[in-house]
Amino acid sequence: MSSGSDTTEEAVSDTSPDGPVPRAGTDSAATPARPGRARRLAALVRREALRTGLAAVFGIALGLAFPPYDLWPLSLVSVAALSLLTRGRTARQGAWTGFVFGLPFFLILLKWLHVVGWDAVFGLSVAEALFLMLLGAALAVTSRLPGWPLWAACLWGAEEWARDRLPFGGFPWGRLAFAHTGSPFTPLAALGGAPSVTFAVALAGALLAACAAALSQLRGSPSLRRAVPALEAFGLAAAVTLAGVLVPVPTKADDTVDIAVVQGNVQQPGMDFLGRPMMITDNHAKATEKLAADVKAGRVKKPDLVIWPENSSDLDPYQYPQAYDRIDEAVKAIGVPVLVGALVDHPSKKGYVFNEGIVWDPKKGPGASYTKQHPVPFGEYVPFREQLSKIITRFQRVPRDFYPGDHTGVLHVGPAKLGDVICFEVAYDQIVHDTVDAGARALVIQTNNATYGGTGQPEQQLAMSKLRAVEHGRAVVTAATSGISAVVAPDGTITHRIPEFTQGVVSARIPLRDETTLADRVGAAPEWVIAIVGLLSCAGAVVVGRRGRTKDEKGQQ
Repeated sequence: MSSGSDTTEEAVSDTSPDGPVPRAGTDSAATPARPGRARRLAALVRREALRTGLAAVFGIALGLAFPPYDLWPLSLVSVAALSLLTRGRTARQGAWTGFVFGLPFFLILLKWLHVVGWDAVFGLSVAEALFLMLLGAALAVTSRLPGWPLWAACLWGAEEWARDRLPFGGFPWGRLAFAHTGSPFTPLAALGGAPSVTFAVALAGALLAACAAALSQLRGSPSLRRAVPALEAFGLAAAVTLAGVLVPVPTKADDTVDIAVVQGNVQQPGMDFLGRPMMITDNHAKATEKLAADVKAGRVKKPDLVIWPENSSDLDPYQYPQAYDRIDEAVKAIGVPVLVGALVDHPSKKGYVFNEGIVWDPKKGPGASYTKQHPVPFGEYVPFREQLSKIITRFQRVPRDFYPGDHTGVLHVGPAKLGDVICFEVAYDQIVHDTVDAGARALVIQTNNATYGGTGQPEQQLAMSKLRAVEHGRAVVTAATSGISAVVAPDGTITHRIPEFTQGVVSARIPLRDETTLADRVGAAPEWVIAIVGLLSCAGAVVVGRRGRTKDEKGQQ
Protein backbone atom coordinates (compact mmCIF):
# COMPACT_ATOMS: atom_id res chain seq x y z
CA MET A 1 0.00 0.00 0.00
CA SER A 2 2.78 2.37 0.97
CA SER A 3 4.71 1.73 -2.22
CA GLY A 4 1.62 2.48 -4.29
CA SER A 5 1.08 5.71 -2.42
CA ASP A 6 4.65 6.79 -2.96
CA THR A 7 4.46 6.06 -6.65
CA THR A 8 1.32 8.11 -7.06
CA GLU A 9 2.73 11.04 -5.16
CA GLU A 10 5.95 10.92 -7.18
CA ALA A 11 4.05 10.88 -10.46
CA VAL A 12 1.88 13.83 -9.58
CA SER A 13 4.23 16.57 -8.46
CA ASP A 14 7.50 17.95 -7.27
CA THR A 15 7.67 20.76 -4.80
CA SER A 16 8.73 24.31 -5.52
CA PRO A 17 8.40 27.64 -3.74
CA ASP A 18 5.34 28.39 -5.83
CA GLY A 19 3.64 25.11 -5.03
CA PRO A 20 3.41 21.69 -6.64
CA VAL A 21 4.70 21.39 -10.22
CA PRO A 22 3.63 18.51 -12.49
CA ARG A 23 6.41 16.23 -13.60
CA ALA A 24 7.37 16.16 -17.26
CA GLY A 25 5.95 13.30 -19.24
CA THR A 26 2.68 13.09 -17.27
CA ASP A 27 -0.88 14.01 -18.35
CA SER A 28 -1.48 16.08 -15.26
CA ALA A 29 -1.07 19.41 -17.03
CA ALA A 30 -3.88 18.65 -19.47
CA THR A 31 -6.24 17.22 -16.88
CA PRO A 32 -7.57 20.46 -15.34
CA ALA A 33 -8.19 21.92 -18.83
CA ARG A 34 -10.51 19.15 -19.92
CA PRO A 35 -13.37 19.84 -17.50
CA GLY A 36 -13.15 23.54 -18.36
CA ARG A 37 -13.32 22.81 -22.07
CA ALA A 38 -16.23 20.42 -21.54
CA ARG A 39 -18.06 23.03 -19.48
CA ARG A 40 -17.56 25.64 -22.18
CA LEU A 41 -18.81 23.22 -24.82
CA ALA A 42 -21.85 22.33 -22.73
CA ALA A 43 -22.59 26.02 -22.19
CA LEU A 44 -22.26 26.65 -25.91
CA VAL A 45 -24.66 23.82 -26.70
CA ARG A 46 -27.20 25.14 -24.19
CA ARG A 47 -26.82 28.67 -25.50
CA GLU A 48 -27.24 27.67 -29.13
CA ALA A 49 -29.85 24.94 -28.67
CA LEU A 50 -32.86 27.25 -29.01
CA ARG A 51 -31.39 29.07 -32.02
CA THR A 52 -30.46 25.77 -33.67
CA GLY A 53 -33.91 24.31 -33.05
CA LEU A 54 -35.62 27.40 -34.47
CA ALA A 55 -33.40 27.30 -37.55
CA ALA A 56 -34.38 23.69 -38.20
CA VAL A 57 -38.09 24.45 -37.69
CA PHE A 58 -38.06 27.33 -40.14
CA GLY A 59 -36.06 25.24 -42.61
CA ILE A 60 -38.91 22.72 -42.54
CA ALA A 61 -41.36 25.60 -42.99
CA LEU A 62 -39.52 26.70 -46.13
CA GLY A 63 -39.83 23.17 -47.51
CA LEU A 64 -43.59 23.35 -47.00
CA ALA A 65 -43.73 26.53 -49.08
CA PHE A 66 -42.97 24.47 -52.20
CA PRO A 67 -45.18 21.99 -54.09
CA PRO A 68 -46.90 19.71 -53.39
CA TYR A 69 -47.77 21.70 -50.22
CA ASP A 70 -47.79 25.17 -51.85
CA LEU A 71 -47.85 27.17 -48.60
CA TRP A 72 -45.91 30.03 -50.23
CA PRO A 73 -46.37 32.60 -47.39
CA LEU A 74 -44.13 30.35 -45.27
CA SER A 75 -41.22 31.30 -47.53
CA LEU A 76 -41.49 34.93 -46.35
CA VAL A 77 -41.63 33.84 -42.73
CA SER A 78 -38.66 31.49 -43.20
CA VAL A 79 -36.49 34.11 -44.90
CA ALA A 80 -37.33 36.56 -42.10
CA ALA A 81 -36.48 33.95 -39.46
CA LEU A 82 -33.07 33.16 -40.98
CA SER A 83 -32.29 36.89 -41.13
CA LEU A 84 -33.14 37.32 -37.44
CA LEU A 85 -31.32 34.16 -36.34
CA THR A 86 -28.10 35.27 -38.05
CA ARG A 87 -28.38 38.98 -37.20
CA GLY A 88 -25.45 40.25 -35.14
CA ARG A 89 -23.73 36.85 -35.11
CA THR A 90 -20.22 35.91 -36.16
CA ALA A 91 -19.60 34.35 -39.56
CA ARG A 92 -18.99 30.96 -37.94
CA GLN A 93 -22.22 31.14 -35.94
CA GLY A 94 -24.12 32.27 -39.03
CA ALA A 95 -22.69 29.40 -41.05
CA TRP A 96 -23.91 26.85 -38.50
CA THR A 97 -27.37 28.43 -38.41
CA GLY A 98 -27.54 28.47 -42.23
CA PHE A 99 -26.59 24.79 -42.43
CA VAL A 100 -29.10 23.74 -39.76
CA PHE A 101 -31.74 25.76 -41.63
CA GLY A 102 -30.81 24.33 -45.03
CA LEU A 103 -30.55 20.63 -44.22
CA PRO A 104 -34.19 20.00 -43.17
CA PHE A 105 -35.35 22.31 -45.95
CA PHE A 106 -33.73 20.16 -48.60
CA LEU A 107 -34.72 16.93 -46.88
CA ILE A 108 -38.36 18.01 -47.17
CA LEU A 109 -37.94 19.35 -50.71
CA LEU A 110 -35.98 16.40 -52.13
CA LYS A 111 -37.63 13.49 -50.32
CA TRP A 112 -38.89 12.29 -53.71
CA LEU A 113 -35.36 11.02 -54.29
CA HIS A 114 -36.03 8.25 -51.75
CA VAL A 115 -37.05 6.14 -54.75
CA VAL A 116 -33.33 5.90 -55.46
CA GLY A 117 -32.43 5.62 -51.78
CA TRP A 118 -32.65 7.64 -48.58
CA ASP A 119 -28.88 7.91 -48.61
CA ALA A 120 -29.24 9.79 -51.91
CA VAL A 121 -31.77 12.15 -50.29
CA PHE A 122 -29.44 12.83 -47.38
CA GLY A 123 -26.28 13.14 -49.47
CA LEU A 124 -27.78 15.62 -51.93
CA SER A 125 -29.46 17.56 -49.10
CA VAL A 126 -26.14 17.94 -47.28
CA ALA A 127 -24.43 19.10 -50.47
CA GLU A 128 -27.13 21.70 -51.14
CA ALA A 129 -27.23 22.80 -47.49
CA LEU A 130 -23.56 23.77 -47.74
CA PHE A 131 -24.63 26.65 -49.99
CA LEU A 132 -27.05 27.84 -47.30
CA MET A 133 -24.24 27.49 -44.78
CA LEU A 134 -22.29 30.07 -46.80
CA LEU A 135 -25.45 32.17 -47.05
CA GLY A 136 -25.85 32.09 -43.27
CA ALA A 137 -22.27 33.27 -42.77
CA ALA A 138 -22.75 36.08 -45.29
CA LEU A 139 -26.04 37.18 -43.70
CA ALA A 140 -24.30 37.37 -40.33
CA VAL A 141 -21.37 39.51 -41.47
CA THR A 142 -23.58 41.92 -43.45
CA SER A 143 -26.27 42.25 -40.78
CA ARG A 144 -24.47 45.21 -39.16
CA LEU A 145 -24.38 47.24 -42.37
CA PRO A 146 -26.88 50.03 -43.01
CA GLY A 147 -29.64 48.83 -45.33
CA TRP A 148 -28.96 45.19 -44.44
CA PRO A 149 -32.33 43.86 -45.77
CA LEU A 150 -31.24 44.88 -49.28
CA TRP A 151 -27.91 43.09 -48.94
CA ALA A 152 -29.69 40.03 -47.53
CA ALA A 153 -31.92 39.86 -50.63
CA CYS A 154 -28.87 40.13 -52.90
CA LEU A 155 -27.14 37.37 -50.95
CA TRP A 156 -30.10 35.03 -51.50
CA GLY A 157 -29.69 35.74 -55.21
CA ALA A 158 -25.94 35.10 -55.02
CA GLU A 159 -26.52 31.78 -53.25
CA GLU A 160 -28.92 30.65 -55.96
CA TRP A 161 -26.56 31.90 -58.68
CA ALA A 162 -23.82 29.63 -57.29
CA ARG A 163 -26.08 26.66 -56.60
CA ASP A 164 -27.56 26.81 -60.10
CA ARG A 165 -24.09 26.32 -61.59
CA LEU A 166 -21.95 24.30 -59.18
CA PRO A 167 -20.95 21.52 -59.21
CA PHE A 168 -21.47 19.61 -62.50
CA GLY A 169 -23.65 22.36 -63.91
CA GLY A 170 -25.57 22.94 -60.68
CA PHE A 171 -28.92 21.87 -59.28
CA PRO A 172 -31.51 24.70 -59.20
CA TRP A 173 -34.19 22.88 -57.19
CA GLY A 174 -35.39 24.91 -54.23
CA ARG A 175 -35.05 28.42 -55.64
CA LEU A 176 -37.39 30.78 -53.82
CA ALA A 177 -38.96 31.69 -57.16
CA PHE A 178 -40.19 28.12 -57.66
CA ALA A 179 -42.38 28.44 -54.55
CA HIS A 180 -44.06 31.48 -56.10
CA THR A 181 -45.83 30.34 -59.24
CA GLY A 182 -49.21 31.53 -58.00
CA SER A 183 -48.48 34.42 -55.63
CA PRO A 184 -48.33 38.22 -55.93
CA PHE A 185 -44.62 37.85 -56.75
CA THR A 186 -45.18 35.67 -59.85
CA PRO A 187 -45.64 38.46 -62.45
CA LEU A 188 -42.18 39.81 -61.59
CA ALA A 189 -40.79 36.89 -63.60
CA ALA A 190 -41.75 38.77 -66.77
CA LEU A 191 -39.38 41.58 -65.75
CA GLY A 192 -36.22 39.74 -64.72
CA GLY A 193 -36.95 36.04 -64.74
CA ALA A 194 -36.73 33.72 -61.75
CA PRO A 195 -33.90 35.78 -60.13
CA SER A 196 -36.15 38.84 -59.87
CA VAL A 197 -38.82 36.79 -58.10
CA THR A 198 -36.27 35.35 -55.66
CA PHE A 199 -34.88 38.83 -54.99
CA ALA A 200 -38.32 40.29 -54.26
CA VAL A 201 -39.31 37.38 -51.98
CA ALA A 202 -36.02 37.61 -50.07
CA LEU A 203 -36.29 41.40 -49.78
CA ALA A 204 -39.85 41.20 -48.44
CA GLY A 205 -38.78 38.54 -45.93
CA ALA A 206 -35.73 40.53 -44.79
CA LEU A 207 -37.89 43.64 -44.37
CA LEU A 208 -40.26 41.66 -42.18
CA ALA A 209 -37.23 40.69 -40.11
CA ALA A 210 -36.25 44.35 -39.86
CA CYS A 211 -39.78 45.14 -38.69
CA ALA A 212 -39.59 42.44 -36.02
CA ALA A 213 -36.16 43.66 -34.90
CA ALA A 214 -37.42 47.24 -34.60
CA LEU A 215 -40.47 46.12 -32.62
CA SER A 216 -38.28 44.16 -30.21
CA GLN A 217 -36.35 47.34 -29.41
CA LEU A 218 -39.48 49.17 -28.29
CA ARG A 219 -39.48 47.18 -25.04
CA GLY A 220 -43.01 48.29 -24.25
CA SER A 221 -42.32 51.97 -24.89
CA PRO A 222 -45.43 53.85 -26.03
CA SER A 223 -43.32 56.34 -28.04
CA LEU A 224 -44.57 56.53 -31.61
CA ARG A 225 -41.19 57.80 -32.76
CA ARG A 226 -39.55 54.56 -31.71
CA ALA A 227 -42.20 52.61 -33.61
CA VAL A 228 -41.52 54.40 -36.91
CA PRO A 229 -38.71 52.03 -38.10
CA ALA A 230 -40.97 49.03 -37.57
CA LEU A 231 -43.83 50.66 -39.45
CA GLU A 232 -41.52 51.67 -42.28
CA ALA A 233 -40.07 48.16 -42.61
CA PHE A 234 -43.51 46.57 -42.59
CA GLY A 235 -44.82 49.06 -45.15
CA LEU A 236 -41.88 48.38 -47.47
CA ALA A 237 -42.38 44.61 -47.11
CA ALA A 238 -46.06 44.98 -48.03
CA ALA A 239 -45.16 47.22 -50.99
CA VAL A 240 -42.62 44.73 -52.33
CA THR A 241 -45.12 41.89 -51.93
CA LEU A 242 -47.85 43.71 -53.85
CA ALA A 243 -45.55 45.18 -56.51
CA GLY A 244 -45.88 42.12 -58.71
CA VAL A 245 -49.64 42.62 -59.02
CA LEU A 246 -48.99 45.79 -61.03
CA VAL A 247 -46.65 44.12 -63.54
CA PRO A 248 -48.40 43.45 -66.87
CA VAL A 249 -47.96 39.89 -68.16
CA PRO A 250 -48.13 39.84 -71.99
CA THR A 251 -50.52 37.15 -73.18
CA LYS A 252 -51.88 38.39 -76.52
CA ALA A 253 -51.59 35.70 -79.19
CA ASP A 254 -50.12 36.35 -82.63
CA ASP A 255 -51.49 33.01 -83.83
CA THR A 256 -52.91 29.76 -82.48
CA VAL A 257 -52.43 26.06 -83.07
CA ASP A 258 -54.46 22.98 -82.10
CA ILE A 259 -52.42 20.37 -80.26
CA ALA A 260 -52.94 17.00 -78.62
CA VAL A 261 -50.77 15.75 -75.76
CA VAL A 262 -50.55 11.98 -75.31
CA GLN A 263 -49.85 10.46 -71.90
CA GLY A 264 -49.48 6.74 -72.52
CA ASN A 265 -48.68 5.72 -68.91
CA VAL A 266 -46.19 3.12 -67.64
CA GLN A 267 -46.40 -0.32 -66.13
CA GLN A 268 -45.43 0.78 -62.62
CA PRO A 269 -43.82 3.72 -60.81
CA GLY A 270 -40.28 3.60 -59.50
CA MET A 271 -36.86 2.68 -60.84
CA ASP A 272 -38.26 -0.19 -62.96
CA PHE A 273 -40.99 1.80 -64.71
CA LEU A 274 -40.03 0.59 -68.19
CA GLY A 275 -41.56 -2.86 -67.84
CA ARG A 276 -41.16 -5.14 -70.83
CA PRO A 277 -39.58 -3.77 -74.04
CA MET A 278 -41.96 -1.87 -76.36
CA MET A 279 -44.62 -1.55 -73.66
CA ILE A 280 -44.34 2.24 -73.24
CA THR A 281 -44.05 2.74 -77.00
CA ASP A 282 -47.15 0.65 -77.53
CA ASN A 283 -49.04 2.57 -74.82
CA HIS A 284 -48.45 5.87 -76.60
CA ALA A 285 -49.17 4.39 -80.03
CA LYS A 286 -52.50 2.96 -78.84
CA ALA A 287 -53.55 6.24 -77.22
CA THR A 288 -52.69 8.08 -80.45
CA GLU A 289 -54.63 5.58 -82.55
CA LYS A 290 -57.62 5.99 -80.25
CA LEU A 291 -57.37 9.75 -80.79
CA ALA A 292 -57.30 9.12 -84.55
CA ALA A 293 -60.46 7.00 -84.27
CA ASP A 294 -62.20 9.77 -82.29
CA VAL A 295 -61.20 12.30 -84.94
CA LYS A 296 -62.52 10.06 -87.72
CA ALA A 297 -65.81 9.60 -85.84
CA GLY A 298 -66.14 13.36 -85.40
CA ARG A 299 -65.98 13.22 -81.61
CA VAL A 300 -62.93 15.50 -81.40
CA LYS A 301 -61.33 18.01 -83.71
CA LYS A 302 -58.25 16.90 -85.60
CA PRO A 303 -55.13 18.51 -84.09
CA ASP A 304 -52.42 20.25 -86.08
CA LEU A 305 -49.74 18.31 -84.22
CA VAL A 306 -49.33 15.72 -81.46
CA ILE A 307 -46.81 15.69 -78.62
CA TRP A 308 -45.44 12.54 -76.99
CA PRO A 309 -43.31 12.76 -73.82
CA GLU A 310 -39.67 12.02 -73.08
CA ASN A 311 -38.80 8.30 -73.42
CA SER A 312 -42.16 7.56 -75.05
CA SER A 313 -40.16 5.20 -77.24
CA ASP A 314 -38.29 2.89 -74.90
CA LEU A 315 -36.19 1.49 -77.78
CA ASP A 316 -34.05 3.34 -80.29
CA PRO A 317 -36.34 3.54 -83.37
CA TYR A 318 -33.30 3.80 -85.64
CA GLN A 319 -31.86 0.54 -84.30
CA TYR A 320 -35.02 -1.49 -83.65
CA PRO A 321 -37.40 -1.89 -86.61
CA GLN A 322 -40.30 -2.90 -84.34
CA ALA A 323 -40.08 0.46 -82.54
CA TYR A 324 -39.79 2.41 -85.80
CA ASP A 325 -42.75 0.59 -87.36
CA ARG A 326 -44.98 0.98 -84.29
CA ILE A 327 -44.36 4.72 -84.09
CA ASP A 328 -44.82 5.12 -87.83
CA GLU A 329 -48.18 3.29 -87.72
CA ALA A 330 -49.50 5.61 -85.01
CA VAL A 331 -48.25 8.76 -86.75
CA LYS A 332 -49.81 7.69 -90.04
CA ALA A 333 -53.07 6.94 -88.24
CA ILE A 334 -53.40 10.48 -86.85
CA GLY A 335 -52.04 12.00 -90.06
CA VAL A 336 -50.17 14.96 -88.48
CA PRO A 337 -46.58 15.46 -87.25
CA VAL A 338 -45.81 13.96 -83.85
CA LEU A 339 -42.99 15.06 -81.54
CA VAL A 340 -41.63 11.75 -80.21
CA GLY A 341 -39.28 11.32 -77.23
CA ALA A 342 -36.71 8.57 -77.66
CA LEU A 343 -33.32 7.34 -76.49
CA VAL A 344 -31.03 7.11 -79.51
CA ASP A 345 -27.65 5.36 -79.58
CA HIS A 346 -24.68 7.62 -80.26
CA PRO A 347 -23.49 6.84 -83.81
CA SER A 348 -19.77 6.82 -83.01
CA LYS A 349 -19.25 6.73 -79.23
CA LYS A 350 -20.04 3.30 -77.84
CA GLY A 351 -21.78 3.36 -74.47
CA TYR A 352 -23.33 6.79 -75.02
CA VAL A 353 -26.93 7.63 -75.81
CA PHE A 354 -28.85 10.73 -76.90
CA ASN A 355 -32.05 11.82 -75.14
CA GLU A 356 -33.97 13.23 -78.09
CA GLY A 357 -37.18 14.80 -79.22
CA ILE A 358 -37.80 13.75 -82.85
CA VAL A 359 -40.25 15.35 -85.27
CA TRP A 360 -42.00 12.39 -86.95
CA ASP A 361 -43.90 13.23 -90.12
CA PRO A 362 -46.71 10.93 -91.37
CA LYS A 363 -45.23 10.98 -94.91
CA LYS A 364 -41.49 11.55 -94.45
CA GLY A 365 -40.92 9.71 -91.19
CA PRO A 366 -38.39 10.95 -88.60
CA GLY A 367 -36.76 14.29 -89.35
CA ALA A 368 -35.38 17.17 -87.25
CA SER A 369 -34.50 16.45 -83.63
CA TYR A 370 -33.36 18.07 -80.40
CA THR A 371 -30.90 16.44 -78.00
CA LYS A 372 -31.03 17.24 -74.30
CA GLN A 373 -28.20 19.64 -73.50
CA HIS A 374 -27.98 19.15 -69.75
CA PRO A 375 -28.02 15.48 -68.69
CA VAL A 376 -28.51 14.96 -64.95
CA PRO A 377 -25.27 13.96 -63.16
CA PHE A 378 -25.49 10.59 -61.37
CA GLY A 379 -28.91 10.06 -62.96
CA GLU A 380 -28.24 10.23 -66.70
CA TYR A 381 -24.47 10.08 -66.56
CA VAL A 382 -21.95 9.18 -63.88
CA PRO A 383 -18.96 11.49 -63.35
CA PHE A 384 -15.78 9.59 -62.54
CA ARG A 385 -17.65 6.40 -63.41
CA GLU A 386 -14.67 4.03 -63.20
CA GLN A 387 -13.70 5.14 -59.70
CA LEU A 388 -17.14 5.69 -58.17
CA SER A 389 -18.72 2.50 -59.51
CA LYS A 390 -16.29 0.48 -57.43
CA ILE A 391 -17.56 2.22 -54.28
CA ILE A 392 -21.24 2.73 -55.11
CA THR A 393 -22.56 -0.29 -57.00
CA ARG A 394 -25.93 1.44 -57.53
CA PHE A 395 -24.33 3.41 -60.37
CA GLN A 396 -24.37 0.19 -62.36
CA ARG A 397 -28.09 0.89 -62.85
CA VAL A 398 -27.00 3.76 -65.12
CA PRO A 399 -25.35 1.50 -67.73
CA ARG A 400 -24.88 4.21 -70.38
CA ASP A 401 -24.03 7.88 -70.16
CA PHE A 402 -26.25 10.43 -71.89
CA TYR A 403 -24.33 12.54 -74.39
CA PRO A 404 -25.23 16.27 -74.30
CA GLY A 405 -26.65 18.12 -77.28
CA ASP A 406 -25.05 21.28 -78.65
CA HIS A 407 -27.98 23.41 -79.84
CA THR A 408 -31.34 24.73 -78.72
CA GLY A 409 -34.56 22.80 -79.28
CA VAL A 410 -36.41 25.04 -81.74
CA LEU A 411 -38.31 22.67 -84.04
CA HIS A 412 -40.91 23.11 -86.76
CA VAL A 413 -43.68 20.69 -85.79
CA GLY A 414 -46.37 21.05 -88.43
CA PRO A 415 -47.45 24.70 -88.54
CA ALA A 416 -45.86 25.60 -85.20
CA LYS A 417 -42.35 26.69 -84.28
CA LEU A 418 -41.94 25.06 -80.88
CA GLY A 419 -39.13 25.15 -78.36
CA ASP A 420 -38.37 21.69 -76.98
CA VAL A 421 -36.98 21.52 -73.44
CA ILE A 422 -36.44 18.07 -71.93
CA CYS A 423 -37.31 17.26 -68.31
CA PHE A 424 -35.03 18.88 -65.68
CA GLU A 425 -33.83 21.45 -68.22
CA VAL A 426 -36.91 23.51 -67.33
CA ALA A 427 -35.15 24.40 -64.07
CA TYR A 428 -32.21 26.07 -65.83
CA ASP A 429 -32.74 29.70 -66.84
CA GLN A 430 -30.25 29.84 -69.68
CA ILE A 431 -31.52 26.79 -71.59
CA VAL A 432 -35.11 28.05 -71.65
CA HIS A 433 -34.04 31.62 -72.41
CA ASP A 434 -31.86 30.51 -75.34
CA THR A 435 -34.74 28.46 -76.74
CA VAL A 436 -37.11 31.44 -76.72
CA ASP A 437 -34.36 33.72 -78.04
CA ALA A 438 -33.89 31.32 -80.97
CA GLY A 439 -37.51 31.90 -82.02
CA ALA A 440 -39.73 29.45 -80.12
CA ARG A 441 -43.35 30.64 -80.23
CA ALA A 442 -44.43 28.17 -77.52
CA LEU A 443 -42.55 25.81 -75.22
CA VAL A 444 -42.82 22.03 -74.88
CA ILE A 445 -41.46 20.26 -71.80
CA GLN A 446 -41.01 16.58 -72.68
CA THR A 447 -40.53 14.74 -69.42
CA ASN A 448 -40.55 11.30 -67.88
CA ASN A 449 -41.42 11.44 -64.19
CA ALA A 450 -42.44 7.80 -63.86
CA THR A 451 -39.51 7.10 -61.52
CA TYR A 452 -40.83 9.72 -59.09
CA GLY A 453 -44.57 9.31 -59.57
CA GLY A 454 -46.65 10.01 -56.49
CA THR A 455 -43.75 11.62 -54.62
CA GLY A 456 -44.49 15.32 -55.24
CA GLN A 457 -41.66 15.75 -57.75
CA PRO A 458 -44.00 16.08 -60.78
CA GLU A 459 -45.83 18.92 -59.01
CA GLN A 460 -42.52 20.69 -58.36
CA GLN A 461 -41.55 20.41 -62.01
CA LEU A 462 -44.96 21.60 -63.19
CA ALA A 463 -44.56 24.69 -60.98
CA MET A 464 -41.39 25.51 -62.90
CA SER A 465 -43.36 25.29 -66.15
CA LYS A 466 -45.84 27.81 -64.74
CA LEU A 467 -43.08 30.24 -63.88
CA ARG A 468 -41.47 29.83 -67.33
CA ALA A 469 -44.81 30.63 -68.98
CA VAL A 470 -44.97 33.99 -67.19
CA GLU A 471 -41.26 34.69 -67.59
CA HIS A 472 -41.32 34.29 -71.38
CA GLY A 473 -44.96 35.08 -72.14
CA ARG A 474 -45.35 31.71 -73.85
CA ALA A 475 -47.76 28.83 -73.56
CA VAL A 476 -46.00 25.84 -72.02
CA VAL A 477 -47.05 22.28 -72.81
CA THR A 478 -45.82 19.61 -70.41
CA ALA A 479 -45.93 16.08 -71.82
CA ALA A 480 -45.16 13.31 -69.30
CA THR A 481 -45.18 9.54 -69.75
CA SER A 482 -47.10 8.94 -66.51
CA GLY A 483 -48.07 12.50 -65.56
CA ILE A 484 -48.50 15.24 -64.86
CA SER A 485 -49.21 16.28 -68.46
CA ALA A 486 -50.62 19.79 -68.66
CA VAL A 487 -51.13 22.92 -70.73
CA VAL A 488 -50.10 26.21 -69.11
CA ALA A 489 -51.30 29.56 -70.49
CA PRO A 490 -48.86 32.48 -70.86
CA ASP A 491 -50.21 33.99 -67.62
CA GLY A 492 -49.20 30.86 -65.67
CA THR A 493 -52.64 29.31 -65.24
CA ILE A 494 -53.14 25.60 -65.95
CA THR A 495 -55.88 25.17 -68.54
CA HIS A 496 -55.69 21.39 -69.09
CA ARG A 497 -54.27 18.59 -66.98
CA ILE A 498 -54.08 14.76 -66.97
CA PRO A 499 -53.66 13.09 -63.54
CA GLU A 500 -50.73 10.85 -62.76
CA PHE A 501 -50.74 7.21 -63.85
CA THR A 502 -53.63 7.68 -66.22
CA GLN A 503 -53.59 6.99 -69.93
CA GLY A 504 -55.17 9.90 -71.69
CA VAL A 505 -55.05 12.60 -74.34
CA VAL A 506 -55.64 16.30 -73.81
CA SER A 507 -56.61 18.48 -76.77
CA ALA A 508 -56.14 22.23 -76.59
CA ARG A 509 -55.71 25.34 -78.67
CA ILE A 510 -52.59 27.20 -77.54
CA PRO A 511 -51.43 30.72 -78.42
CA LEU A 512 -48.26 31.25 -80.44
CA ARG A 513 -46.39 34.45 -79.64
CA ASP A 514 -43.52 36.36 -81.24
CA GLU A 515 -43.30 39.26 -78.77
CA THR A 516 -40.66 38.90 -76.07
CA THR A 517 -40.85 39.94 -72.43
CA LEU A 518 -38.42 42.27 -70.69
CA ALA A 519 -36.98 39.16 -69.01
CA ASP A 520 -36.18 37.75 -72.47
CA ARG A 521 -34.44 40.97 -73.49
CA VAL A 522 -32.28 41.42 -70.37
CA GLY A 523 -31.38 37.73 -70.06
CA ALA A 524 -29.09 36.81 -67.17
CA ALA A 525 -28.06 40.41 -66.42
CA PRO A 526 -30.35 40.86 -63.36
CA GLU A 527 -29.02 37.70 -61.72
CA TRP A 528 -25.39 38.72 -62.28
CA VAL A 529 -26.04 42.20 -60.85
CA ILE A 530 -27.82 40.80 -57.80
CA ALA A 531 -25.06 38.23 -57.18
CA ILE A 532 -22.23 40.76 -57.59
CA VAL A 533 -23.91 43.26 -55.25
CA GLY A 534 -24.36 40.48 -52.70
CA LEU A 535 -20.68 39.52 -52.85
CA LEU A 536 -19.60 43.18 -52.66
CA SER A 537 -21.73 43.64 -49.55
CA CYS A 538 -19.74 40.85 -47.87
CA ALA A 539 -16.48 42.52 -48.84
CA GLY A 540 -17.79 45.84 -47.53
CA ALA A 541 -18.78 44.26 -44.22
CA VAL A 542 -15.29 42.79 -43.80
CA VAL A 543 -13.66 46.17 -44.47
CA VAL A 544 -16.00 47.99 -42.09
CA GLY A 545 -15.35 45.37 -39.41
CA ARG A 546 -11.58 45.72 -39.70
CA ARG A 547 -11.75 49.51 -39.50
CA GLY A 548 -13.91 49.24 -36.41
CA ARG A 549 -11.40 46.93 -34.72
CA THR A 550 -8.51 49.24 -35.66
CA LYS A 551 -10.28 52.24 -34.09
CA ASP A 552 -10.95 50.26 -30.91
CA GLU A 553 -7.29 49.25 -30.66
CA LYS A 554 -6.15 52.86 -31.12
CA GLY A 555 -8.63 54.02 -28.52
CA GLN A 556 -7.29 51.49 -26.01
CA GLN A 557 -3.73 52.70 -26.59
